[in-house]
Amino acid sequence: MRFGLIIVGDEILSGRREDKHLAQAIELLKARGLAVAWARYLGDEPDRLAATLREAFAGAEPVVCFGGIGATPDDHTRQAAAAALGRPLELHPEAKALIQQRMREVAAEQGQPFEPERADNLQRLQMGVFPAGAEIIPNPYNRIPGFRCTAEGGATVHFLPGFPVMAWPMLAWLLDTHYAAHFGTARQVERALIVYGAMEAALTPLMERIEADHPAVRIFSLPSVDHPVHGRHIELGVKGTEEASAAAYAALRGGLQALACVTGPESVREA
Repeated sequence: MRFGLIIVGDEILSGRREDKHLAQAIELLKARGLAVAWARYLGDEPDRLAATLREAFAGAEPVVCFGGIGATPDDHTRQAAAAALGRPLELHPEAKALIQQRMREVAAEQGQPFEPERADNLQRLQMGVFPAGAEIIPNPYNRIPGFRCTAEGGATVHFLPGFPVMAWPMLAWLLDTHYAAHFGTARQVERALIVYGAMEAALTPLMERIEADHPAVRIFSLPSVDHPVHGRHIELGVKGTEEASAAAYAALRGGLQALACVTGPESVREA
């Protein structure tokens, strides 16, 4: 199984903060034999968020969306999710209980009484206002949950906070809880070798033939002009299941030999 990723935040697009979610999500998925199908970065723009989420809900893959689910004026993801689904926003009863539990704990730590009707505490409940029909995703860091929604006849989108310390264990939980049956279904192998002194244009017919003869694999070509060890070269390889990649790679090596290409080190790694 493969997942889509949406990473939200003006601060990422402006360079104020560097995204760390993509690399971590790849690792968490790969460790379970899952993979990333696509990823998108979006700013905190309600209309663009809603349009992208509408497309995600209509898609085939499950999607994980990071960021923008807080309760400040620059957070628009919860509202955009409701707009994309055509559903009203409502305070989730379980989320309300968890948020109030967290507020009660914070008040006790500060030696203060818990005042649920105080204006700032009522504002915090906005973090539990989700599209109707949402299910919560527990947050082991501070109890403030994320949520997941499934479109009628469509895909499920999971909404996590932008803070890595919260989002990453929440992502691990949802994968282990909801997708364990799919573990291993996207595990793939990359087989590659270094090709010296060749131009990509000259290798393109071979690459096209490999993809045509082995439709279960994807071929890749990574040229380099100033590598400190190999200098100008092309890393050429295939990606697919263990069996499919082995057959395609054997055909690739045979084709390179027929072209009298000079090759160097070979590598095999889990993709």
